[in-house]
Amino acid sequence: MRKLSGILLIDDDDTTNFLNQRLLERMQVTDNVRTFVNGKQAFDYLYNVSNNNYEHTDQNYFQPEIIFLDINMPVMDGFEMLDLYERLDEDFRKSIVLAVLTTSTHPQDTEAAKKYSAEYLTKPLTSDKVKGLIDKHFSVQQENQ
Repeated sequence: MRKLSGILLIDDDDTTNFLNQRLLERMQVTDNVRTFVNGKQAFDYLYNVSNNNYEHTDQNYFQPEIIFLDINMPVMDGFEMLDLYERLDEDFRKSIVLAVLTTSTHPQDTEAAKKYSAEYLTKPLTSDKVKGLIDKHFSVQQENQ
């Protein structure tokens, strides 16, 4: 399995972010993981990366290949962030896999995630879920390299 350029974890629960980051580190799927506690922080980050508005020597900035996004957060929730995300440059977005990672199993939420072409995963994040996402979205790229 090739290493991904980076992963964003967006969840208002610090413990969830910590545990998910530890899982990703143990799996060695990427060397770059950034966490955010609300959609506004994450969108601001993505906006800057998509517009090359950052110091390129700063290793805290990278284009993620996977974004794990919680729905229920303060300041800006997951769906509000997705609305803004859709406005970013399409070429920037096409290489990013969005995964809504939530405790919600409400049909309205699962349908809304489909509108954004986002994967829908229920918490907790597990190595099987990460591996399944990587296999589904990145294994074809591996074969073509």
